[in-house]
Amino acid sequence: MQSIEFYRSEFISYLEKRVKAQEPRNLYEPITYILNLEGKRLRPVLVLMTAEIFGVDYKKALDAALSVEVFHNFSLVHDDIMDRAPLRRGKPSVHEKWNVNTGILSGDAMLIVAYQLFENYEDPMFRNLAKLFSKTALEVCEGQQYDMDFEEREDVTISEYLKMIEYKTAVLVAATLKMGAIVAEAPSDAQDAVYDFGLNLGIAFQIKDDFLDAFGDSETFGKQVGGDIIENKKTFLYLKALDLGTPEQKKELLDLYSIKPEDPSAKINSIKDIFTDTGAAKSTEAEIGHYTQKAFDSLKMLDISADKKAPLQEFGENLMRRKV
Repeated sequence: MQSIEFYRSEFISYLEKRVKAQEPRNLYEPITYILNLEGKRLRPVLVLMTAEIFGVDYKKALDAALSVEVFHNFSLVHDDIMDRAPLRRGKPSVHEKWNVNTGILSGDAMLIVAYQLFENYEDPMFRNLAKLFSKTALEVCEGQQYDMDFEEREDVTISEYLKMIEYKTAVLVAATLKMGAIVAEAPSDAQDAVYDFGLNLGIAFQIKDDFLDAFGDSETFGKQVGGDIIENKKTFLYLKALDLGTPEQKKELLDLYSIKPEDPSAKINSIKDIFTDTGAAKSTEAEIGHYTQKAFDSLKMLDISADKKAPLQEFGENLMRRKV
């Protein structure tokens, strides 16, 4: 097995060879722009790594890995338009650098390119990859719509929130791992186990992101601590506090979530106190542990040697140890 840095480097080299601006330039330049912005490339790395875990040269999985990365960045282009986000990875977002219409059209083209990349595989591999991709892409759209709907609703439940983060975040992580297994022609039960590993790890990752947004260290978190609180986002912490709090705590939390003060410091501190006092913070940490353990239990189901499981185990442990 190679290192994550090796797979990342090989993937970036392949991306640079395959993705180049062409005519009409106003369609393709935004695509090369967003794909060349600095990113961790974890999703394509997982495709390559999983293919090798199941005994196939990572090079066979490069087109599947590129498809995942193109799709992920397509979703970012359209998300930035919906959120009116001026920046992406510290650089102007596509619709800011060009315009909204260009962002929509270039994003549409990216989705088509993502599908086209599967044409480099023969049946039944092509069919299996495309089928998984279609299911995942639609679920990501459903997750985004749930997230948007929740902004207008006051009756969001914890189960609904978990479904939203599963679709919006976790299914793509799960699909990347399963794509590597499909390319390697791993048995169907192994494909399902590695998918479940990614799905549960993705859910744990998002809940931890909620937790770090409130309780992370501003020096290491990489963004403003309390950002979700400032925006009145209905995170797992918030929903759990409503579930566990006294009537007085619930009223205070709802009142605080109805305002956006110019200086949010007091609001952030008061809400963090509610998260702690209601037990929501501890409950959230327990939920992170629950989904992390579910992920590792799925990994145990894989009928491969311990040394082949080790990279996925290490990846999961590193992801959940993160403080950023």
